[in-house]
Amino acid sequence: MSVTTNKIAFQGELGAYGHEACQQARPDMDVLPCHTFEEVIEAVKSGAADLAMLPIENSTYGRVADIHRLLPESGLNIVDEAFVRVRISLMALPGVALDEIETVRAHLVLLPQSSGFLKAHGMTGVAAADSAGAARELSEDKTSREGVLASELAAETYGLNVLAADVEDHGHNTTRFVIMSREPDLTSRGHGNMMTTFVFEVRNIPAALYKAMGGFATNGVNMTKLESYMVDGSFTATRFYADIDGHPDDKNVALALDELSYFTNHLRIVGVYPAAQDR
Repeated sequence: MSVTTNKIAFQGELGAYGHEACQQARPDMDVLPCHTFEEVIEAVKSGAADLAMLPIENSTYGRVADIHRLLPESGLNIVDEAFVRVRISLMALPGVALDEIETVRAHLVLLPQSSGFLKAHGMTGVAAADSAGAARELSEDKTSREGVLASELAAETYGLNVLAADVEDHGHNTTRFVIMSREPDLTSRGHGNMMTTFVFEVRNIPAALYKAMGGFATNGVNMTKLESYMVDGSFTATRFYADIDGHPDDKNVALALDELSYFTNHLRIVGVYPAAQDR
């Protein structure tokens, strides 16, 4: 893969969990914050960044909205994956004590994940558009009785003090990210387990999905993810997103994909990449 900018784009402000994912997976690259997922994709397509870091699912709240719709049409290719343990910290201005905090701002997703901690300390959660953005705003507005739930990276980035770490209700909260590039990267072939991600649209025939999946079962291909999603506002779920163990060059995978093609109108491989060690 030809590197031209040494930048990796992510959605959110500096200090977001996407920023943390970039630091962990590509510590040698500069980060490029973007307002939306669409801007992240466009940054790579335009050449402003070499790679995109996009969240695809979370172990607590499921798949990330819009990603399954955006990835197939993005024209980009998944070249790697990363798993980030979402550790939520309560932060405030320097010198503010825990018992002084009355309201806590965070992204709507983080508030219910820390509801036990907030209730135990009599704090009121207030939804914010972005947790890292809330941390930045707190550092600028200097609101003394307000706290923010975000990553420790956000506290470091905006000069805030961490009053409590790991305040999430469940210790398994993890987000899976995919790293995307303009070109596919098959150079990791042969180093550990491989993953293949693809999207397909079944033909309008009885039991089409059942028949399409049969080839994976008979050829011993492990499917780790299968999800349906709407296309063009239709309530008829005909398009699917899937992850499987293996590489398209593996004989059993090739046979399964060949059989799948008989029962689909559309099939696109979105990425072939090494399986993360945290999988």
